[in-house]
Amino acid sequence: MARSRAPSPLNYMGLTMVGPTLIAHGTEQQKARLLPPMARAEVVWCQGYSEPRAGSDLANVACRARRDGDQWVVSGEKIWTTFAHHADWIFAIVRTEPGSVRHAGLSYLLIPLDQPGVRVTPIRTMLGDSGFNSVYFDDARTSADNLLGAAGAGWTAAMTTLGHERATSVLNYQFSFVREMRQLRALAEKRGAAEDPVLRDRLVDAYIGLEIMAYHNLRSLTRALTDGEFGPEASIGKYYWSRWHQSFTELAMEALGPDALLGTSWDSGPDNASAGVRRAFIRARAETIYAGTSEIQKNIISERVLGMPREPTASR
Repeated sequence: MARSRAPSPLNYMGLTMVGPTLIAHGTEQQKARLLPPMARAEVVWCQGYSEPRAGSDLANVACRARRDGDQWVVSGEKIWTTFAHHADWIFAIVRTEPGSVRHAGLSYLLIPLDQPGVRVTPIRTMLGDSGFNSVYFDDARTSADNLLGAAGAGWTAAMTTLGHERATSVLNYQFSFVREMRQLRALAEKRGAAEDPVLRDRLVDAYIGLEIMAYHNLRSLTRALTDGEFGPEASIGKYYWSRWHQSFTELAMEALGPDALLGTSWDSGPDNASAGVRRAFIRARAETIYAGTSEIQKNIISERVLGMPREPTASR
């Protein structure tokens, strides 16, 4: 789809994140009930992880749920929830054990959004779109059958989802970046920027980085096929591609020359190609933040991949 320049599927969070998590941790009844409509795009999903005080520090989740008979009652807030304004369901990490701290006492709940007690508020970005949202739960309800795994033991399933978010769900980025590379070469040649030997050298360096990205993606897929799961090495890919793309969009802005200072709307500047470069540059600023900040990825790589000592915990 990325090679064909098709738009990303609206239900990609279902297909590439909660879907694989359901396969790994769900009951047979949950799989039979939830996976077919997900695959047919009859039910659109979004992710409820981040909160105002729990972003990269996911273990600081405060959104809570209490058991009430055969239902869970959810109260709290999630933020930066992509496509929540289009979604039918949300997969969320919530605290179900009162008094619990950090990773303990968290549960993985599947919650329908079309119900009383749920409010979705779009967040307008500097590009003018509203793909992000805040989601507020005020005694919203979901069936006890929508608990994935055991109550209070949702961290394992949450890490499965993050492994897929950092690996399979972004494999298409590589193909999109190949297309962006071709567009930048054409743009640089059209504007005469390709005559600059320094810029040509940086283009070659960016191409080499793209090839490294491709080989790492293959290594990640091989690990998943042989071991049945994505290991902490998925953080290498997330850290690498997000840093690469930021550097690449900075190079693209330099190739634009004075046009880099124009606006980001599609009717600003001499052509859509230059507007696309400026929009990509701004979007790329967030790529080292979402799906886990670069700082968090480096901690995971150093401690869980390289076996280095953990950072000392600050006294409280």
